[in-house]
Parts: sequence; C-alpha cells; structure tokens
Amino acid sequence: MPSSEEDKPPLSSVRAGVRVVILAAGKSTRMKSKVPKVLHALRGKRLIDHCIGTAVAATGGKPVVVIGHAADEMRTAMGDRAAPVFQNHQLGTGHAAMMAEPLLAGNTQQVLVTYADMPLIRPETLQALIEQHAQTRAAVTMLTLIVDNPRGFGRIVRDAQGRVTAIVEEVACTPAQLQIKELNPGVYCFDGTWLWDALRRIRPNPVKGEYFLTDLVEIAAADGREVNTIAVTDSDELIGINTRVDLADADFALRKRINRRHMLNGVSIVDPATTYIDADVEIGVDSRIEPNTHVLGTTRIGENCVIGPNSILAHATIGNQVHIRQSVIRDSQVDDDADVGPFSHLRNGAHVCEGAHVGNFGEIKKSRLGKRSKMGHFSYLGDATVGEDANLGAGMITANYDGVDKHATEIGDGAFIGSDTILRAPVRVGDGARTGAGSVVTKNVPDGSLAVGVPARVIRRGPVNG
Repeated sequence: MPSSEEDKPPLSSVRAGVRVVILAAGKSTRMKSKVPKVLHALRGKRLIDHCIGTAVAATGGKPVVVIGHAADEMRTAMGDRAAPVFQNHQLGTGHAAMMAEPLLAGNTQQVLVTYADMPLIRPETLQALIEQHAQTRAAVTMLTLIVDNPRGFGRIVRDAQGRVTAIVEEVACTPAQLQIKELNPGVYCFDGTWLWDALRRIRPNPVKGEYFLTDLVEIAAADGREVNTIAVTDSDELIGINTRVDLADADFALRKRINRRHMLNGVSIVDPATTYIDADVEIGVDSRIEPNTHVLGTTRIGENCVIGPNSILAHATIGNQVHIRQSVIRDSQVDDDADVGPFSHLRNGAHVCEGAHVGNFGEIKKSRLGKRSKMGHFSYLGDATVGEDANLGAGMITANYDGVDKHATEIGDGAFIGSDTILRAPVRVGDGARTGAGSVVTKNVPDGSLAVGVPARVIRRGPVNG
C-alpha cells in the first residue's frame, strides 16, 4: 500500500489500466415506453450518451456497454464511441458483468462497473474511485451514500470493526437492516485479476434465480480481501432512473447543476428556476439569460448577449452583443450586434448577419439577411438572399413555393421593399431598387428601379433618390 503522496501512481498510469463497463441490457418496463430507457433524453442528451461521456472523461478510454433489449437500437445510438457486448439472457447484474470478460480479461488492471440509468455521476467522482482503488490491495472499492431516503438502494452491512461484509438488497433486509442509512448505489471498481473468477462463484439468487453483482462483496470478504468505500456527498449524482418520475427528478437536478456552472463562469441567469439549458450549450461571459428561456441542443452563445425572456434557442449559433426577445431560433445563425424579436421565428438555416434587425412576428427560413439590413414586422423570408443595408417593409413575403418546388429570391444591397409586397420566386430585386406598397413582383426589378402594382411594373429606371 502506498505510504506517501510520492508513492501514489500518477493518474495517467492509473487511467491506462482501467476500463469502464456500463450495464444497459435491461428492458426497463417501469418506464412504460416503447423507447429503451437509456435512450430517453435528459437535458439534450440520451442517458447512455451521458454515461459514455462520463466514462471517457474519467478514464480516457472507450467503455464497454452490455446491451440486450433493443440491441440494434443501442448499437446505432452508441456508434463507435463504445464497445458493445451482448447479454442474450438477462440473468442479473452479475451475469451482465460476465459478458465483458472476453474483451477485458488479462489486459485490464481495474474494471469499473456502473449503470446506464445513472447519468448524473460526475467524471471526478469516478476518478476518485479509481485512484482510491489503485492505492490499495482491495478486491472492491465502491461508492456509498448516506441519506435518510433510501430510494430502494441496498444497505451496506459492516462488522464491529467497520469493515464491509455484505450488501443486502432492500427487499431482503431485516427490520434492523432497514434502519441502516449507508446505501449502495451500485458503482464499483474491481481488481481486474480477481473479478472474473469471483463472478463465476456467484450463486443464483434463490428467489429470482439471477446472479447479483452485490454478492461479490461477500465473496471478497470470504477471500480475505479488502472492500473499500468512498462516500458521495451529493446525492443528486446517484439518482437512478427507473420511471418517468425519476427522469423528471434527474432533469431538475441536472438543470440546477448546469445553470450553476454557467453562472460561476460569468453568465447571468436572472431566474434559474425558469431557465432550461441543455448539457452541451456554451455561453460567453457577461451574457444574460432572462426568465422562461430554453437554450437547447448544441447552441453556442457569444459574449454580452441578452437572450429572452420567453425565448427558445435550439442548435443555434449566436454572436456577440446579440439581443433576442421572446423569439424562437432553431438551426440558425445570428451574427454580432444583431437583434431579433419580439415574437420572431428563425428556422432551418436562417442567417441574420452582423448588425441586422428582425422585427416582431418576422419569420426567416433558409435565408440570409445581410449586414445592417432591416426586416419589418409580419414579414417572411424563405429561400432568399438579402444584401447589405436593405429595408424590408412590414408584411413583405417571399412566395417561394409553387406547389411543387421551392424557388429562390434575391434582394440586392440597399434595396427597399414596400409594405405588403409579395415577391413571387424566382425573382430578383436589384441593388438600390424599390417596390411600392402592396406590389406583387413576378419579374426581376433592375438595379435602381422602382416597381409598383399588381402585377408590378417598372415605372422608373436608374438611381432612385429618396
């Protein structure tokens, strides 16, 4: 056993000999869902995505995931981020861990086992478990939790000297054992040499006929091997998800964690209780998130922005000094110094360029609004390109769909589109050109020209002054 800080193995060498096994084979019937439990979303990522990401962050290596129910869906969801092994018959957690033996036996110093329905465990917690285990000759080092509400966890049984001798599942506890406050959340680090033989010595439970991983604690004690523990102080980390109620509890806990991280990194969140930010969102310093705002997916927000209130951003890219009020922005980009809303909708490839303005009840789809251009209220841009310094009047729309195909509209630099103009695509309004209010433009308007009427006709050509 290491006797000083200098004797401790460096983390990099410890991590090199560790593999994580994530148990994800169960049917999860209590979710009452056609979707496998671990493919349900939590703050923008599926449960299995959270667990794989944590395993990689903690060890630097690809985890092994034991799959069974909905195996094809699980393989597709994981891609090449994890090594799947198949459990044909779900015969308990001990049997599930056995499935990893062909991949890991003989080449892994430590095997860390966790569950795919515990997505809130931090990488730092797993690293602490790994390091603690590496510094001892223990067969097992495990996380424990001391709380008043057992949430169905098994109890940690210790002898008079304080040594762990057994884990008793809640359904099998005596009245005295039910009073034990030290709980087993089911996260273990095992001696990679001892584990595989010990797994084969587990006997099936006489009631359920399953092989329980918890029995390894008694096997270790019988072998005269140490069983060490690390107490986790944040009970939210160990929320296990079996029902949709648990999923909501986990979402609430993770939302608090995410909001706190952003605030500590220099983001103002006016009302964290009504602010919903997904796990992969990035927000720059001195930005402010107003109440009842959802920032989702892979959204990136720059510095000194004001987002909200009552806004939804999903997979959006937002520059610096941007103000978005009561609007929805999905799969779109808003550049520096632009402002959007209130009550605007940007979707499917909309791009609002630097210094541009989108007024209330404006909608943009697969279009580019050029630098410093202004789009008035109650307007629609679809499949359009707008140049710089253009002015799009209230009620202007691009009629981009002919019932069969979508067509493009081009509006030049400095163009002025009158209120209630309809631009029937494909059509181009040139640089510095204008349309009269209520016009229906079906043909190109040359640079510097004025077109009016239904259908619009060019009544003035050349430069237009005011």
